[in-house]
Amino acid sequence: MNSGRLQVKIKRVCPRKRSRDGLKTQATPAGRRWSSVPETELTPAGRRAGGGGLPRCSTGRRTSSTMAEEFCSDSEDLFADYDSFLEDSSLLAKLDDAEQNERQRATDQLDGKHDEVLTDSILDAIGDEEPLEDLPPSQLQFQQEVRDQAKRSRLQDGHQTSTTSVRKEAGPETKTEDRTRRRRSVADQLKRTMIGNAVVPAGVSRTAALKETVVSEEMSVAVQAMETVSTETPDLGPFYGLPTRVKDLMMDLRGISSLYDWQQTCLNLDCVQQRKNLIYSLPTSGGKTLVAEILILRELLCRKKDCLFILPYISLVQEKVRGLASFGLELDFMVEEYAGSKGRFPPVKRRNKKSVYVATIEKAHSLVNSLIDTSRLEDLGLLVVDELHMLGDGSRGAVIEMTLAKVQFMSKTTQIIGMSATLGNIRDLQTFLRAENYSSDFRPVELKEFVKVNDTIYEVDPKEENCFKFSRLLSFKYSSSMQKMDPDHIIALVTEVIPTHSCLVFCPTKKNCENVAQMICRYLKEEFLQHQEADKAMLLRDLKDGGNGTVCPVLSRTVPYGVAYHHSGLTSEERRLLEEAYSRGTLCLLTCTSTLAAGINLPARRVILRSPYVASDFLKRSQYKQMVGRAGRAGIDSVGESILILQDKDRSTAKSLVCAPMENCYSNLMMDDGKGILSLILSLVGLNMASSLQQLQDFLRWTLLFVQQQHLCAHKSLTEVLQQSLDFLKDKDLITAELDGSNLKVTRLGKATYKGSVDLTLSDLLYKDLSKGLEGLLLNSYLHLVYLVTPYDLVPQCRPDWMVYFRQFTLLSAAEQKMSAAVGVPESFVARKAAGQTVKKSVDQTVVTRMYLALVLFWVLKEADLWSVSERFRLNRGFVQTLLSSSSAFCSAVLLFTQELEELWPYRALLTELTRRLSYCVKAELIPLMEVAGVMEVSASQVCFLR
Repeated sequence: MNSGRLQVKIKRVCPRKRSRDGLKTQATPAGRRWSSVPETELTPAGRRAGGGGLPRCSTGRRTSSTMAEEFCSDSEDLFADYDSFLEDSSLLAKLDDAEQNERQRATDQLDGKHDEVLTDSILDAIGDEEPLEDLPPSQLQFQQEVRDQAKRSRLQDGHQTSTTSVRKEAGPETKTEDRTRRRRSVADQLKRTMIGNAVVPAGVSRTAALKETVVSEEMSVAVQAMETVSTETPDLGPFYGLPTRVKDLMMDLRGISSLYDWQQTCLNLDCVQQRKNLIYSLPTSGGKTLVAEILILRELLCRKKDCLFILPYISLVQEKVRGLASFGLELDFMVEEYAGSKGRFPPVKRRNKKSVYVATIEKAHSLVNSLIDTSRLEDLGLLVVDELHMLGDGSRGAVIEMTLAKVQFMSKTTQIIGMSATLGNIRDLQTFLRAENYSSDFRPVELKEFVKVNDTIYEVDPKEENCFKFSRLLSFKYSSSMQKMDPDHIIALVTEVIPTHSCLVFCPTKKNCENVAQMICRYLKEEFLQHQEADKAMLLRDLKDGGNGTVCPVLSRTVPYGVAYHHSGLTSEERRLLEEAYSRGTLCLLTCTSTLAAGINLPARRVILRSPYVASDFLKRSQYKQMVGRAGRAGIDSVGESILILQDKDRSTAKSLVCAPMENCYSNLMMDDGKGILSLILSLVGLNMASSLQQLQDFLRWTLLFVQQQHLCAHKSLTEVLQQSLDFLKDKDLITAELDGSNLKVTRLGKATYKGSVDLTLSDLLYKDLSKGLEGLLLNSYLHLVYLVTPYDLVPQCRPDWMVYFRQFTLLSAAEQKMSAAVGVPESFVARKAAGQTVKKSVDQTVVTRMYLALVLFWVLKEADLWSVSERFRLNRGFVQTLLSSSSAFCSAVLLFTQELEELWPYRALLTELTRRLSYCVKAELIPLMEVAGVMEVSASQVCFLR
């Protein structure tokens, strides 16, 4: 060995790290980790992270072995959890010292001074030291081998006279080569030992192994029980067919120690155990979702199948993803969000892990289409639909019906579970889903319903002739000014319960929510300000941070009293903070719109309905039941109260609202001129599920429309409906067929339409806009691309402020103004409208409004601040966020649309990046951080600032 020290260098072949779970941790105690590595040898990343980076080997060192090429690869990294070569240099230092001493002894031996054997002397020098108990395991093992070899050498030393004499007779060159060879053998042995320790499989403690064995045995029992289930079996396993570990997690994560009687009965139904379809209905807050989650866990863990959980709103999807994520981490399954622009089509196929897809209605339909298209629908073991009554809710109901019909038609092994609090014609739904039915009127907290007319409160009693029974008179003393401000006595009703208990006040409009919240605070006493004062101050600080230093003036006045409003005009961050504060009790009253009843679960002691109207429409029975169902907090209150405020003119109409049976649920495939059935036919032909009129008729037997055809198709048969729909799709150039109507096929445009889930009545317009855009695509800013992905359906909801429009138009560059004129919005038109002049030249108003919305999105991307943009355009910040999220989802759909049309190939890369920008609404440098689960914009900004 020519160098003075034994030096080791590791060559990195791939920077990707090996899984930590699969490797044995050969680390020193935390307190000594990297203690022997100089600070200058840490990478910059390691220093930023607080010294936790990997040691960096000097580039000036050389190695006498090619072990890096032999043992390091893309899948194996010696520095996974611990770098045994550099962790503690004490043994290497001892070896160096021994070699130095031996080199000197070798020189003296050549002069006839010494006659010892090199290897023995090195081993003696190392082995005579006291054992180093704090060495890593790899070095301790090598040291033990060194001692053993040294002992064997000393024992044989007395019997090696002949060997010694042979060595003496050998020449100096032979002796030197022999010693060099032995020195290398020692170094090589050290390397081999350390490398072997680095790649040794992970060791598992006896306790962990025993626990894993118990869980595996319980899972095996549960699986066998599911396969051999009988009607006499009351339970499938330790916890309804699941191992005890799930029961423990329910207690640790949810605080659930036992189930309600109806939940136990439902889980042990024969149809559930035999995996038949099921519809179950209970009042709001009865615990329906927990049953669905247990069935999902059983499918994931016992049957090893994927699951799909369909929820109506993005906020509900996000809440459920957060709720199931902790179970996924503990039980080793994936929780994937399909909402807005999130979700992959087809989903990632994993060999060992199963997934639960939590999706909105529209995303669930696209997901099912992609699974059918890739022949993977059999992997879907369970489909759960929350709020099943939304089958009768317009176009969204049609999408649910198409999704369920396709799953039933294509997969005989996928179980369907539907749940709802409000179901009318349950027989039709049972026939449609081939399902059993379970219903109960159980509520964990008793609900008492009241109505208020003038200053009198009546209890709702269906047994009474007039449906109302006198209860009491309001005794709150009103001044003349208060009576004028609050003619409905809302202050009297809320002060009976707050701040000790919680209260929800449902209002007909968003503006009314804000007005009622301010009016209530105007007449609350000073002690309301002192209730949880510190927590309310912290909430205001959080609202300010989430609003980039801005707080809504209304909230700044009402939050100190424990009051806030809640509607779609808030940003998602504001809604989250207010919901959490209400759940903790920091806020005792929320004034809200009807959407909260169908959204996040926020129960209250008392629920007040400010009016029996939603905007100008009278409440539906299902809406009313959802609102009043929020009354009563399980485990907190013994009773819940709802009070509906009525005017004398609405008294007779309200009787049917509070006492009538639930409305029936009807198919919506024929609504909006048959838009639903057109979309259904297009996707069936595109997915090769039907290629003739007869096959389409066969499929329709699996729809709710077929069950209700006598009611919905009174004037023409389903066959006529199908034929008219096919003719329409041919005229739109979405499908082709032979002269006799057979051999149906989708065109390229038709395939792009159903794969992108684009409204087929707008697909030709979208294609025209995208094709025209290619003629002069502006790429020096996002404006042109943003215009192309601005949703068409939001145009009717916006009326441009022409002065604002003109002011923002003048801030555009010359190229951007030229692009606006090219799509049909010249500066002269906007200027004339801003001046109030009549415009003789006809201009497409849809294009003009769409361009206005595109300007809003353009400034959102430039400033990444909803507050400043909403002020700039004098728009509600909630509307700006709705516009942003809708554009993000539409951009994702347009991207899928362009992927099926070769001539639109330039958009693919452009829209991929734009989708990310619209999804996170942050500056470009923050997007990688925002893609990390759980990272918020404020946190990402702080990290970038520190960098």
